[in-house]
Amino acid sequence: MMMNLFSVFDPATGNLALNWLSMLFLFMIPISYWNLPSKTLSVMNLILNKLTMEIIMHLKKSEPTILLVSLFMFILINNIMGLLPYVFTSSAHLVFSLSMALSMWVSIMIYGWTNKTNSMFIHLVPVGTPPPIMPFMVMIESISNMIRPGSLAVRLSANMIAGHLLMSLLGNNLINNFTILMIMMWLIMGLMMFELAVAFIQSYVFMTLSTLYYSEI
Repeated sequence: MMMNLFSVFDPATGNLALNWLSMLFLFMIPISYWNLPSKTLSVMNLILNKLTMEIIMHLKKSEPTILLVSLFMFILINNIMGLLPYVFTSSAHLVFSLSMALSMWVSIMIYGWTNKTNSMFIHLVPVGTPPPIMPFMVMIESISNMIRPGSLAVRLSANMIAGHLLMSLLGNNLINNFTILMIMMWLIMGLMMFELAVAFIQSYVFMTLSTLYYSEI
């Protein structure tokens, strides 16, 4: 039973496997959508402007904003697409989340150690650390720095999987009882709204943590 439950998250393989095409949804939007400002686009622009101002507030620069905001939108679209019926949830897999987190972390590390080596060494020893425990602090800070991409990836995937598993459990147990299914419909709708909120929050958390890691350079 447990293998059947988790098997819904396994991507299908074969010549006609189209599961990962949900990641390309952003490129399928017609150009007229971007040229004609609608209410949806106005709300999206407002959100992007707020995010841009927040990133600039943390980094004191505007160059990385386009990368971080694009990362937010990419994760958000994949999270929301995963809530639609018969659409594969790519953000629930470590292949998806770890590739983004590892790429972001490696690029930050290469840039930091290449161009701002002294600043990277300074972050290994917090201010006010007694000299006898400085070697241990360097080890602790190095380990915590190396596990950052893993924590980013696991946080995103685990939160996306949790809600889907709960809805799968409810759906599998209620599908044979129509009366209870109608009674529990409000609970399922509430879970859908909760999952929609999780999709926004996890995209925001991923972008914010990436911004904070970049600000330490």
